[in-house]
Amino acid sequence: MQQAVNAPLDPTTLLDVPADDLVVERPLPAWKRLWNIAALRRGLVLVLLAGLWQATALYADNALMFPTFTDTAAAFVTGLRSGGLLSMTLTSLQTLLIGYAIGVALAAVLAGLAASSRFGDDVLTTLTAMFNPLPAIALLPLALLWFGLGLPSILFVLVHSVLWPLALNTASGFAAVSETLRMVGGNYGLTGWRYIVKIAIPAAFPAILTGLKIGWAFAWRTLIAAELVFGVASRSGGLGWFIFENKNELETASVFAGLATVVLIGLFVDIIIFRTIERHTVRKWGMQR
Repeated sequence: MQQAVNAPLDPTTLLDVPADDLVVERPLPAWKRLWNIAALRRGLVLVLLAGLWQATALYADNALMFPTFTDTAAAFVTGLRSGGLLSMTLTSLQTLLIGYAIGVALAAVLAGLAASSRFGDDVLTTLTAMFNPLPAIALLPLALLWFGLGLPSILFVLVHSVLWPLALNTASGFAAVSETLRMVGGNYGLTGWRYIVKIAIPAAFPAILTGLKIGWAFAWRTLIAAELVFGVASRSGGLGWFIFENKNELETASVFAGLATVVLIGLFVDIIIFRTIERHTVRKWGMQR
């Protein structure tokens, strides 16, 4: 039988263990320990992409069409120092958070009704079949007609982009709750909203979290597209207007800096916020690898 040795051995004990049966656990090499750190691996991917970007731009040699990574980084720093890029980013994030919060609240109500009654399930199924395939940005002209050039128009399309995928994922998660958990809730007298809060939501949280991530991605890209259109009409706005304005002035490096800001915010939300939530919930509970 093999004997694993994790601590310093008494030399006299080695006399009783055949040399062929002795297994010594050695620490991993430094490069393997570093490779096991996910943040470093993802950082390496970003470095490789930046290098490919730089090489391609240098080969193309056309700063107006495709600026280098270093030129884009310089434009990004300049935009931050001037305050224009930062203020427009904060404007976009503020709008996004308001629309996202409204969409999450409405999705929770619809999914809760679907889980608590058959008629509520029929309502949600019908509405998602009607409106989920409809692109949110396609509703912007109608929103401008109804609400005018203002924040309500953008919030309208943001809520539409968040509401249906989140409600659909949440309802699917509720429907997948095991019969055993349903019976446990019934034995404790949990019905209606008490059953949803104490049984359905914890059991369906992986699906809910997926819906939150999808809703966030839809809302973020819808917001940038809406600000491109809205900024043209009102000559104001967030990151979308920053990108459009610099495009008109042929400041291509600043356009790429605005797009890079969109990407960096997306990476931050996915890697820092959602991964942290996953680590402290579904992975900790053993519901996800």
